[in-house]
Amino acid sequence: MSDRRLSLNLFIYPGGHHEAAWRYKGSAADRILDVTFYQELAQKAEAHKFDAIFFADGPALADNVHYAQRFRFEPITWLAAIAVATKRIGLIATASTTYSEPYNLARLFASLDHLSGGRAGWNIVTTSTAQAAQNFGLPEHPPHHERYERAREYLDVITRLWDSWEDGALINDPVSGVFADTGKIHAIDHVGKHFRVRGPLNISRTPQGRPVYVQAGSSDDGRAFAARFAEAIFTAHQTLASAQEFYADIKRQARVFDRSPDQIKVLPGISPFIASTQAEADRLQDEFNELIQPEYSLTQLRQMIGLDLSGFDLDGPFPRHLIDTDGARGVASRFKLVVDIIDREKPTIRQLVQRLAGARGHWVIAGPPEKIADNIQTWFENGAADGFNVMPPWLPGGFDVFAEQVVPILRKRGLFRDDYAGTTLRDHYDLNRPPSVFSGSIQAIA
Repeated sequence: MSDRRLSLNLFIYPGGHHEAAWRYKGSAADRILDVTFYQELAQKAEAHKFDAIFFADGPALADNVHYAQRFRFEPITWLAAIAVATKRIGLIATASTTYSEPYNLARLFASLDHLSGGRAGWNIVTTSTAQAAQNFGLPEHPPHHERYERAREYLDVITRLWDSWEDGALINDPVSGVFADTGKIHAIDHVGKHFRVRGPLNISRTPQGRPVYVQAGSSDDGRAFAARFAEAIFTAHQTLASAQEFYADIKRQARVFDRSPDQIKVLPGISPFIASTQAEADRLQDEFNELIQPEYSLTQLRQMIGLDLSGFDLDGPFPRHLIDTDGARGVASRFKLVVDIIDREKPTIRQLVQRLAGARGHWVIAGPPEKIADNIQTWFENGAADGFNVMPPWLPGGFDVFAEQVVPILRKRGLFRDDYAGTTLRDHYDLNRPPSVFSGSIQAIA
């Protein structure tokens, strides 16, 4: 039997991942601003030995919040509260390279990694929401390629900031009176197109060396960025073949950057509707789809493919000829996925929005626990995934049934851990602790 094991994250979305989850009778909709709710979810995930919990974020209010629980709390603050209520589970927060500064973000994540004993992960995004620009004094949202250009420089800066204190720089010896070895603390003296940062960081190197780098883009720019920097990749796929192509491409590109493919975990999203039988699981999914509000669904669709279908007959055929495949407006990482569904399945507009309502383009599957486990195993063993971001349709019940009925099957098959082997998120993902880029350098702060 291979020593390779699945990685499983719990992706926590207020209410759950189905767009109508907050309206479902089993949802804890009244607790979305109660931090103890999230602490309890994290404690459950930790009890079942999940690798991490994962929070999305965005620096603008969604324009469809009238119909859904889609505001954002700041995730690093929230994860700090969760850190003190847990001991082992990883803590992954989303933060934008377009709408934040590397020095401030380096301090925030370094503090979280110290606070949690080495459990922090950074989901690196460039932000696709155009209205965010208006919150930061910009005349317009930077184009896709410019956001990735800035992100590449951002990663160089923030990595050097986290590495600016070498291991061993913190002495903290009251007897000798020496607090830090300044020969191991380095200015980074970065001057680039987007940033001028002297450094060093004003906090010592963290338990993991630096937080785990997570990335969530699937565009061509996103793939190249992930292959160069990411240690875990959150991605969306509807079919095994699509996931296999992405997986192989990422591992191939990693070799181009002289990286070990084993040091990158590819983690597709999965949103399962689970019941004792297939018929019951299908009925459960139908219950959620009956709660969909078309105005919200069409807004989501417009954001993905740049096409406004307001006023169209929902039960009519999807107007494929209106999609501008050359312009590829909308969210780049979702555009091709949605067009592939349209071309493959020929849905009506209603069928398409129901298809996307479950998890915004991520893999939605309905069935008994054995079917869910079988599919996870197939993707894991056939070059499509190193694990999954589990996206419960609703919370907390959607996670409870997965953890209590699917995870034991995976564990019995030898696919998932019985217990944690280490204490940090890097330990859980079986990732190396990186040395400081300044190790051995003779240049230090004055």
